[in-house]
Amino acid sequence: MYTSYFGLKENPFSIAPDPQYLYLGRRDREALAHFQYGISVSGGFVQLTGEVGTGKTMLIRALLEELPDNVDVALVLNPVMTVLEFVAAVCDELRVDYPKDTTSLKVLVDALNQFLLANHARGRRTVLIMDEAQNLDRKVLEQVRLLTNLETSKHKLLQIILVGQQELTAKLARHDMRQLAQRITARYCLGNLGRSETREYIAHRCQVAGADRIPFTRTAMNAVYRLSRGNPRLINIICDRALLAAYSRTEPVVAATTVRRAAAEAGRGAGAGRPRWQWSLALGAGVLVIGLGLLASWPRFSAFHAGRPAPATAKAEKAAAPAAQAELAGPVKSVAAGERHADLAKLLADPKVPTDTQTAFRGLFARWGLGEVTLVEGRTGCEIAEDMGLACILSTGTWNHLRNYNRPALIELRDGEGQRHHVLLSALDAQAGTVELDFGGERRRFNMNEVDQYWYGKYLLFWRPPASRADALHRGTKGESVVWLRDVLARYQGAEAPSTRSDLFDSGLEDQVKAFQRDHRLIADGIVGQFTLMQLKNYDSRQTPPTLWQLAQSRKG
Repeated sequence: MYTSYFGLKENPFSIAPDPQYLYLGRRDREALAHFQYGISVSGGFVQLTGEVGTGKTMLIRALLEELPDNVDVALVLNPVMTVLEFVAAVCDELRVDYPKDTTSLKVLVDALNQFLLANHARGRRTVLIMDEAQNLDRKVLEQVRLLTNLETSKHKLLQIILVGQQELTAKLARHDMRQLAQRITARYCLGNLGRSETREYIAHRCQVAGADRIPFTRTAMNAVYRLSRGNPRLINIICDRALLAAYSRTEPVVAATTVRRAAAEAGRGAGAGRPRWQWSLALGAGVLVIGLGLLASWPRFSAFHAGRPAPATAKAEKAAAPAAQAELAGPVKSVAAGERHADLAKLLADPKVPTDTQTAFRGLFARWGLGEVTLVEGRTGCEIAEDMGLACILSTGTWNHLRNYNRPALIELRDGEGQRHHVLLSALDAQAGTVELDFGGERRRFNMNEVDQYWYGKYLLFWRPPASRADALHRGTKGESVVWLRDVLARYQGAEAPSTRSDLFDSGLEDQVKAFQRDHRLIADGIVGQFTLMQLKNYDSRQTPPTLWQLAQSRKG
């Protein structure tokens, strides 16, 4: 409600763990350094702990976006399981082939060991990340320790990172856990932000959201620190409520009194004067429900594997302008505007609701106007798409990334039982905070926060690269692709394309490209690479791609 009032592109204080908003203060840099150490070293454990709301899940997502090309990761986010279920979950994450009906732990461990040996022989590293590790059963922790015995004569085959709340430290300090504790080679406790870091954190998130100025006074930011004690999630809750309060009172900037009122309304004001230990107790009780609601699953997308490395999503390429009404096209059933949102948990649990990979891919091909396409044995959906002039992007990101791409996408959801579901993201409404998912031709609308409980950011989408050339356009390039670029930019600017157009990419065209990139919050380098090209194609009247939301036809439109 307040974003446009304060000159923001989006809500800067959403509690969803969006890596684009990661504030790299001292504690976050040190925590990421421990993660990097855990990936690069051979053997041992790395332990990261922190209170609820300190940003552990955010750091995991940031790490996954920056993984080296030679690293394979198994991420286990549902630690409440038996030993057999745990090893099977690790095998599933790494796409290890094993008899699906086996009840033998030895069969699973042997299959995992063969995979790790083959991965090591190819020069690849394998890392296991376990979130919410404080909930691991003692027997599962012992199995975790035994997995580190998988090794060659010189190298451990599996690096393990344990992430959890402070209870994890207490659990590992027990006498019966000493064998595992002795193998921990690096420990880090993620604490709260200090006063100056809190101010920098608030400023950073506002700037990422597109603010030209910080809508908080210095005393207001100091008040946020006192009321939150520097806990990032509480900072987000208080700042979000304070911006809303300032907007409702048409105040030009958030003052300290507004922060205090907002914190009181959010139930955060009473703890400001408490000792730190009492605040920690209040924080743990008050925010635990929110923390549990944010847990999601980051799968390895075995069924979506594109058969080639996926291009990385650049951190600096942020979300496009706020979305207009989502475009809904195609012969599908859709909920009416006033209909109550669907219950995603019930849909995922219903065996009659299609959430398989083939159905999702059929829906994606249909959105591109390619009719009925069936996956065949031995060929991936991306290989079939390539035959039709499309290219795949398989990556990990957030709603911001998908708004920026503005293309229908396949996303993978993981239910409470750990089962994977592939569905088509068919529409997105950023202003309402909703998305529409397509279940075999029937669209259902959900709040983004609800889907976040089942989606850990993995997505696959199509785009249509230019037929004439695959590399980037830049100053000095000549050819028909440059003429096309001039036509599209003219259309975007609401101008008529000149009758004679130069096929040389000159400095004037470079300036136009930079302006276009700034408008779409891309890196303004004047080079038309993949991300810029995808945005440009939204304004190509000759070949308009399917979109998640409807763009204005020009800058003037």
